[in-house]
Amino acid sequence: MTESYAGGCACGAIRYEVAGEPVMMNDCQCRTCQRESGTGHGSHLTFVGATVQVTGEATHWETAGEGGTRKRRAFCATCGSPVYIRFPDMPEVFVASAGSLDDPSRYRPQLVMWTDAGQSWDRTDPALPKFEKMPPM
Repeated sequence: MTESYAGGCACGAIRYEVAGEPVMMNDCQCRTCQRESGTGHGSHLTFVGATVQVTGEATHWETAGEGGTRKRRAFCATCGSPVYIRFPDMPEVFVASAGSLDDPSRYRPQLVMWTDAGQSWDRTDPALPKFEKMPPM
C-alpha cells in the first residue's frame, strides 16, 4: 500500500489525508488559478475515488469551468491558504493544492493546461505536454 498524501493550510487549522494515488498532477495556467495562487499557475493533484479525510473548517468560494463544471475551492479563513477543490456534481473527485502537501516533493507535474491564458513570464517545464485548454480525458 502506498503512503497517503497529507497536507493542510499554513496555520494548521485545516488538515487532509488522501488514501490513494492521484490520477493526474498538473500545472494550470487559467486566470482563476493565477488569481488563487498569486502567480502564473496553480499546481494540483487530482484524486478520483480515493478515501479523503478533512479536518478543520474551510471557507469556500465557487467558480464554474468553461463547460459549466462547478468547482468549490476551499481555503483557510485564518491564514488564507488555498487547500483543496471539490466538485459538487462529482463528489468522488478531490483536488489538492500541491503547495499544501506536507511533502511537496511528491508533486510531479505531468502536463500543463490552459496555456492560452498563460503569462509569458510563467516558465513551466518545457518537457511537459501542453494543452491550450482542458486536456482530453
